[in-house]
Amino acid sequence: MKAVWKDVTLAESDSTIVIEGNHYFPPDSINKEYFKESSFTTHCPWKGEASYYSIEVNGDTNEDAAWYYPDPKKAAGKIKDYFAFWKGVEVV
Repeated sequence: MKAVWKDVTLAESDSTIVIEGNHYFPPDSINKEYFKESSFTTHCPWKGEASYYSIEVNGDTNEDAAWYYPDPKKAAGKIKDYFAFWKGVEVV
């Protein structure tokens, strides 16, 4: 699987984990040069608190387009530090 935005590969892996229709990419599959930390967070009742990154490619920013769970609840433990995408990031 690949996560792509603005023709740039943000992540690529053969071992994503699919939860609720989202592919979660392992931390070592991320091209960190495109990720900028965000202060945005959300809460999921069964996964816990999600932290976000904005994506920056060639001067364009996609705010809060990637999320991960740094300290997930037990039920979601297998996706700790795995990344998922939205806001126009294509996962193919």
